[in-house]
Amino acid sequence: MPALPSQESKPARRRQVDRSAATRAALVAAGRRLFAEEGFAAVATEAIVAAAGVSRGALYHQFVDKTALFAAVVEAVEADVTTRIAGEVADAALTDPIEAMRLAASVWLRICVEPEVHRIVLLDGPSVLGWAEWRELCQRHVFGLVKDVLSWGMEIGRIRRQPVGPLAHIIMGASDEAALYIARATDTDTARTEMINALDLVIDGLRR
Repeated sequence: MPALPSQESKPARRRQVDRSAATRAALVAAGRRLFAEEGFAAVATEAIVAAAGVSRGALYHQFVDKTALFAAVVEAVEADVTTRIAGEVADAALTDPIEAMRLAASVWLRICVEPEVHRIVLLDGPSVLGWAEWRELCQRHVFGLVKDVLSWGMEIGRIRRQPVGPLAHIIMGASDEAALYIARATDTDTARTEMINALDLVIDGLRR
């Protein structure tokens, strides 16, 4: 009869899992700061492991390569962006989904000029990861938020009923293009004003 796992082995495994998670979190945090400051191409793996306080072997135990780490960083930034947008919309306690979408778009276009979002997500993201993977990571978190607001609007009769998924893709596509426009502009304040006005027109067109 095979021996049963000892009770002591369970805490040991738990500690190992916790250490692995802590190592991964340290690498993502270090990569996030360095990629935002210097850009993906300029950051060496040696700088990442030094900033994270881990070994080079620990990096490659967690991630296949620097690009895989960068993908994890993009997802972390996107998750935080989604939380911030959802939080500001919730705090506003709006009762009109159209106004909620307008606020969400405005918050996104304010956030998109911050170094982490600007450099990591908008400038380096598409070129480092390729458009398909970059798009999938960007949609992983915020897509559900957009669908929820659209569904809410249709349920209360403020938005014309139609398939929610395709419409969410259109709204996200317009919002991302607006952010990319701002990211590449020399005058970001003017570009942001232009894109907010343009997105307002798109969102207003959803009214029933």
